[in-house]
Amino acid sequence: AVVDAADGRVTAYCVGGLLLDVPATSLPGLVEWTLAEARLGAPRLHRHGKDADPLLVLTDAAAAHYGLPDRLGDEERRAGRLPGDHPAVRQLTGADWRLTRRGFGPWARVYRPVRGGVRACVQLCVLGWNALEPRSWGDAAQLPPAELAQLLGTYATRVLTPRGSTAVTGLELMTALHPPTRPGAPDADGRRTSEHNPGSLGSRPVDCAPCEAPDGHPLLARLPRFHQRTPDEVLDEEAYDWARPMTDGECLRRYVVGIDVNLAFAAAANGTTVGLGPPVHVRNPAFDAKTPGSWLVDLSHVELDPRLPSPFTPTGERPAGPAWYATPTVAYAVELGHRVAPLEAYLRPESGRYLDAWYGRLRDAYLATMADLGVTAGLAPEDFLRAMAGHRQTDPRAALLLTAIKATVKGGIGKLRERAHGGGWRPGQAWPALSRPTWRPDIRAAVIATSRINMHRKMMKVAAAADLYPLAVATDCVVYPSDGPSPLDFLPHTADGKPVPGTFRLGVSPGMVKHEGTQTTLWAEAQLEEYGPDVNIARSIKDGGAPAADSGE
Repeated sequence: AVVDAADGRVTAYCVGGLLLDVPATSLPGLVEWTLAEARLGAPRLHRHGKDADPLLVLTDAAAAHYGLPDRLGDEERRAGRLPGDHPAVRQLTGADWRLTRRGFGPWARVYRPVRGGVRACVQLCVLGWNALEPRSWGDAAQLPPAELAQLLGTYATRVLTPRGSTAVTGLELMTALHPPTRPGAPDADGRRTSEHNPGSLGSRPVDCAPCEAPDGHPLLARLPRFHQRTPDEVLDEEAYDWARPMTDGECLRRYVVGIDVNLAFAAAANGTTVGLGPPVHVRNPAFDAKTPGSWLVDLSHVELDPRLPSPFTPTGERPAGPAWYATPTVAYAVELGHRVAPLEAYLRPESGRYLDAWYGRLRDAYLATMADLGVTAGLAPEDFLRAMAGHRQTDPRAALLLTAIKATVKGGIGKLRERAHGGGWRPGQAWPALSRPTWRPDIRAAVIATSRINMHRKMMKVAAAADLYPLAVATDCVVYPSDGPSPLDFLPHTADGKPVPGTFRLGVSPGMVKHEGTQTTLWAEAQLEEYGPDVNIARSIKDGGAPAADSGE
């Protein structure tokens, strides 16, 4: 519910247009009222999971009514929370309510320990503290309370009740669909205790392999402070950031056209087998494409057309020697017909398709929202391009929801390898994210490697069918030279007008592509002159501006 205050009256705007008068005059009273009378929340997504806690979104007026600042001060913003001695915090603790370790920040969880099997927890979202980040939610924070309640309610119904940023919610969705525990068999007295839920990541974190650890991880504390790890020391499975100069023949074409893979990371997550337990270190193993893990293998002997990026590195450059790769990357080398001989590996025998349900939930949310915007499955390519040209103007509120869903996908995968942030941390020290069972850089690596391999496989098919090669690739966008301004002018088709099997296909479903943007070849040449030969035009093909960095997370 979105809570607003006007003329001394507090109103909760709920999904479906329901309005509730809020009699509470203090924060503890608001929490009590929510649990006792409002009865907000959402049902669990898995029978062994938990129902979603009520979410109260406080407008600036409501925040002021309950004694909260409309904006965080500089120190509070750096800390990400109110100080522990703030009157609002003291009110809650004085009423026997507790806050989680992250304290009273833009997303605050107020709870009491479980008593008699009853859970008492309310989440507060403070709009004025930038809880709904514009990168993920656009200008949703400026919507009228009733419209914002409907937007967040639709997100909760299709995805999950927000638990923080879209990245946090994306990660929490994984756990909601695969709870770590389930009730065990009753003992002699009929009492049940919880046990591990097969197919989940469990309730305890597992250590990553040293090669999977990001810089600053405690496993790397023995390394010299400014040591730069080489490919044979670190797993570097990232999204593409590659570009090449145009040939003379390509310069004669009038346009450069970008296409973008829909929900690329989600599509890659679907069907990917990932490790569920800790890694096992082995030397000189035989490669097994069915076993998830990290492999030290030399792929420098693989010869590919230089007009294509290497599928084995995010830069697209050919490997120079042994390097660490996730299973999907090594499996692709085998698929291309090359011999592989791993020197060592960190393997995870306990494995499963952990992200399939996550993909399914987000796919359905994405397709339902695109349908709200007038873009449906089964459209002919020409009709699809027309529908996409103005889809965000069809329903601005649905467009905000679409942005949030896409951010949930990308942020959820990125959160699997959350880095240290905030003051006080030093390299070699643990940071809070490491205590989560969902801190799994190996799973992130497998998904991103699969996404990159999927793109390379399709680029190979396009090259074989049309003798056409990409000019630049950035994460999920690939740019081709073209005689016309539309993707239909260069994507290969069969004699009956259908896309050549295995190539990029226009459509709304995850893994299919949409038109990202078109610029002239003269524009591309000007970019090269202004920013140098390493400029990646895929980063600015959409609007023609300066190239922007993209972490792939």
